[in-house]
Amino acid sequence: MPASSSPVELAKPAARPPLIRMRGVKKIYRTRGEEVLAVQDVTLDVEEGELVTLVGPSGCGKSTVLKILAGLHPHDEGEVQIGGPDHPFQGGRDVGMVFQQPLLLKWRRILDNVLLPAEILGLPRKAARERARDLLAMVGLPGVEDRYPYELSGGMQQRAAIARAFVHDPKVVLMDEPFGALDALTRERMNLELLRIWADSHKTILFVTHGIQEAVFLATRVAVLTSGPARMADTFTVDLPMPRNLDLHNDPKFGAYTHRIYRLLGLSTDGSANIKRD
Repeated sequence: MPASSSPVELAKPAARPPLIRMRGVKKIYRTRGEEVLAVQDVTLDVEEGELVTLVGPSGCGKSTVLKILAGLHPHDEGEVQIGGPDHPFQGGRDVGMVFQQPLLLKWRRILDNVLLPAEILGLPRKAARERARDLLAMVGLPGVEDRYPYELSGGMQQRAAIARAFVHDPKVVLMDEPFGALDALTRERMNLELLRIWADSHKTILFVTHGIQEAVFLATRVAVLTSGPARMADTFTVDLPMPRNLDLHNDPKFGAYTHRIYRLLGLSTDGSANIKRD
């Protein structure tokens, strides 16, 4: 009897779990006998290699979400995973953090500032120094290893802070409005630099901003939070080509994405407040 010629279906490989997973996360701040609900039922997945922007109004709880992921703040309800269910969260070892200000130690040279997380984690010093030098070159700061922070501009200091966040080879880099204090032109340059660094490093980045155009320009995907307490209003993929340049601001699709965020935040596309009155 001839063998069957029916095609054999091969099993599809199982989908990889997201590198960041948040499910129903809630955070309450308790102070002076009062409770303030900061984050309510936030659910978010971030895949390995993505650059996801988290955008919302000032004070809505974006930074709190980041600090929960960094292990700096405990959450009251919900589930938080970094690295997947088979990789227990290791706090500072798994996460690099870039804050709103560079927070470089003024008495340490730039190379020693970049090395700080590696020192805290007890990583081998020789390998860490080599990596720190490579990272300074990657962020466009070769030759500044022996300088002090006051000798660098604000943008250069923030680049050094980015190198510091990468030095211990974390799974995820969390960025909390890192360019918010920079002037507009420097901020545009830093956005371009960040995209180059992300492409070179292949890291997973979650970037907090209240800048709507910045959120779209940087992202492979955007997550939009409502006014506090932070709730997830929407997440969507940004289908725009990489690498990106400033001409992207003229792309009609770029405008459509920014208008989508405006609407989600309660603003009409002409910029007026969409407020319901009794």
